[in-house]
Amino acid sequence: MIKQVEIKLPPLRKGFHRIENDILNSLGSLPETGMLNLFVKHTSAAIMINENADPDVQTDLEYLLNKLAPEGDRHYIHTIEGYDDMPAHFKSATLGVSVNIPITNHRLNMGIWQGIYFCEFRSHGGARSVVATVYW
Repeated sequence: MIKQVEIKLPPLRKGFHRIENDILNSLGSLPETGMLNLFVKHTSAAIMINENADPDVQTDLEYLLNKLAPEGDRHYIHTIEGYDDMPAHFKSATLGVSVNIPITNHRLNMGIWQGIYFCEFRSHGGARSVVATVYW
C-alpha cells in the first residue's frame, strides 16, 4: 500500500528547521513496517537528516555551505531571481531534495541523535511543500 500527503510549510527564515512533528502530524499512524520518502518540491531548499542535539552542527553546516557558495558572488550568471538564488540552487543540489527513512514498530527508525531538517536557503523563500510518501 501507499499513503501520500503533501505538507505545506509556512514561510521559514533562512536556516535549518526540524520538521519531524509536521511530518508525523500530517501522516497520522504509521504501519508496523515500511519506508517513508520525503521529497522537497523546490530547487532552492533541501531536506536532510542530521545531528539533533547540538545546534552548533547546523551553525557549522551553514558556515561551510556559505563558504562553498557565497551569496552575491559577481561570477554568477543566474542572478535574475536575486543575490541568494544561485547559491540556494547549489546548496539544494549538494544536500538533496529527498530522503528515505525506514519505519519499524509504527515509528520512524532513526538514530537517537538524528533529526529531520527542512533546509531553507533563501532569505524570502515563501511557503514550501514537502511530499511524504509511506510505502508498506
